[in-house]
Amino acid sequence: MAEQTEDIVGLVESVVRPLIEFEDDLEITASNAEDGTILVEVRVHEEDAGKVIGRQGRVIKAIRTLARAAASRTNTHVEVELLD
Repeated sequence: MAEQTEDIVGLVESVVRPLIEFEDDLEITASNAEDGTILVEVRVHEEDAGKVIGRQGRVIKAIRTLARAAASRTNTHVEVELLD
């Protein structure tokens, strides 16, 4: 399970990092819930938040879709949250 969590975090990081200007402020943490859900929390500089969210939330929605698709290969549920 830990290896898959690292893979999901790597995927999210590889998508988010090119979008932002303040790369030093990027923090991605993952935790496993009791029900097996992987929660990925993304923190970015406040000026980069809009870039990660995208117009009408399209970018963050696409990131969530990619993470869920990657996790579905092993029947795992993933939640990606952008934190302020």
